[in-house]
Amino acid sequence: MSTLLSISIATLAGLLMTRVIKPLKLPAVTAYLIAGVLIGPYCLGALHIDGLGFTSSEAVESLSLISEVALGFIAFSIGNEFRLNDLKHTGRQAAVIGVIQAVVATLLVDVALVVLHFLMPDKITVAQAITLGAIATATAPAATLMVVRQYKAKGPLTSLLLPIVALDDAVGLVVFAVSFGIARTLTNGVVDLVSILVNPLVEILASLALGSILGWLLTQLEKLFNSNTNRLNLTIAFVFLTASLAMLEFHIGPVTVGFSSLLVCMMLGTVFCNLCPLSQDLMGKADKWTSPLFALFFVISGAELELSVFADIAIVGVGVVYILFRSIGKYVGAYASAKWTHCSPEICKYLGITLLPQAGVALGMCITAAQLGEQGGLIRNIVLFSVLIYELVGPMLTKLALTTAGDIQPMSEEVKNRRQTKLAAAEAEKK
Repeated sequence: MSTLLSISIATLAGLLMTRVIKPLKLPAVTAYLIAGVLIGPYCLGALHIDGLGFTSSEAVESLSLISEVALGFIAFSIGNEFRLNDLKHTGRQAAVIGVIQAVVATLLVDVALVVLHFLMPDKITVAQAITLGAIATATAPAATLMVVRQYKAKGPLTSLLLPIVALDDAVGLVVFAVSFGIARTLTNGVVDLVSILVNPLVEILASLALGSILGWLLTQLEKLFNSNTNRLNLTIAFVFLTASLAMLEFHIGPVTVGFSSLLVCMMLGTVFCNLCPLSQDLMGKADKWTSPLFALFFVISGAELELSVFADIAIVGVGVVYILFRSIGKYVGAYASAKWTHCSPEICKYLGITLLPQAGVALGMCITAAQLGEQGGLIRNIVLFSVLIYELVGPMLTKLALTTAGDIQPMSEEVKNRRQTKLAAAEAEKK
């Protein structure tokens, strides 16, 4: 009962908050996150009244399965952006920009935090600085996708943005594994080439292979059904199956074989959309089915944000430096690489702004960073602080950039009049 009550309260809180902030013209993602913070353990949840909010962090964590499933569907949807026909035009640009903006962000954060170490050696170590630099690569695909969907963004910037956000996961895994391996060597004095080089490459290759196999299998099974309803049910079931298989982990000698849930589900969507002739229609139907799931995911994400990080001035200070230089790195890296690949002026100017949101992947990296012991705690708190800022501000900046670039079009007067006519007709029928 408590789980169902938490789910219903979270969903209702998120939907009602969209009405509260509607006059501000903010994205729905921001409303969901704010609702999560308000019903989280640090606000209404602190009153310990069941049914009013999440009374503890454990109560939020009990819904982690929903977050895993939601991220699976988000990655599956992004896989739809890797249609071969479209990649012929944007594939090279997406690959170049995806790698360069991630590496530039890492380098700038590394330099800034290492300098901060020399200025305040008691606040941050070199190992922590290098690890945070690697985490700076990660971009949140969920927030970006939600903004694109809500405003039906369509255009050159959107077409390039979604593949880049998806590539961030693969690039981030490699950069983080190498950087974290160096950080652990600085901390323990032991060089582990398997952890630095082999494990991340195995994880990426294994994820792509598993996603490809499941994508091919889904395409073959779709042929057994003639009903679109059954095909949709099969598609949804396969995303659930893929998300669960991506949680597997096993060892072959010294090598750890694990999977990235985002990469596996993204590859599932990529193979499916390129092999199945009905994929466009089925993915469109799946997107409508997942709307309440995504809303719930962002409310839970908001409730997970720990406001207690504001209590430590040192964390806030390091967090501000991290946010500032990561933002500069993302923007400069995207601008320079977009210019180099001959993108339009609008893409060069606004692409970097849309890459600022950061959440799930970065927090996942924090779990690995916990292996540094006490140093891992500081990394987690700094990332939590930055995620809080990025998740609340990032969607607004993404909407602004897409609108200014012309990918989000204002609602036409014709559509407004049509909606008003339908509402008036409905009111007349009631009377």
